[in-house]
Amino acid sequence: MKSEPEDDDDVRLFRDAVRDVKPISNARQLVRASAPLPRARFTRADRHAVLRESLSGSTDDPAIAAGDELAFHRAGLQSPVLRKLRRGQYRVEAELDLHGLNVAAAKLALREFLADALHRQMHCVRIVHGKGLRSGHRGPVLKSAVSGILRRTGAVVAFASARPVDGGTGAVYVLLSG
Repeated sequence: MKSEPEDDDDVRLFRDAVRDVKPISNARQLVRASAPLPRARFTRADRHAVLRESLSGSTDDPAIAAGDELAFHRAGLQSPVLRKLRRGQYRVEAELDLHGLNVAAAKLALREFLADALHRQMHCVRIVHGKGLRSGHRGPVLKSAVSGILRRTGAVVAFASARPVDGGTGAVYVLLSG
């Protein structure tokens, strides 16, 4: 088959267009496009609204004492999941230490930490709140605040006091939805 005159013109135009192109010397040096960013499951506004709601209201829980263990889970959570959480069998992906902070600063730090953990799609984090031994008659202020905030944060599936090696009743493991 003979090519039509238009095809010859197309070939000549193409060759003229790529005349100065040089072949890549090593195929391993090709730049690959990075993977697309993961889509957020919640919009930023939704996350902030949930966290604002969780931080409002009183967090004082007089029933919590310095040595008491904390445990909480949403309805429908299977008991083996909570048991594994209490045993520290989930890999902790990040930790927040609230020692030395007042309640207002701790709330802010906790809000930012949870927002970041949700954004990075973490599943298990540890929050060190301390045992409240130096809080005097007020009891464990940060422990009460952390418990209240976590209970009202919708993305928190469960939390439980940590193993003694990870802070005992002065820290909690937190499971996040995702």
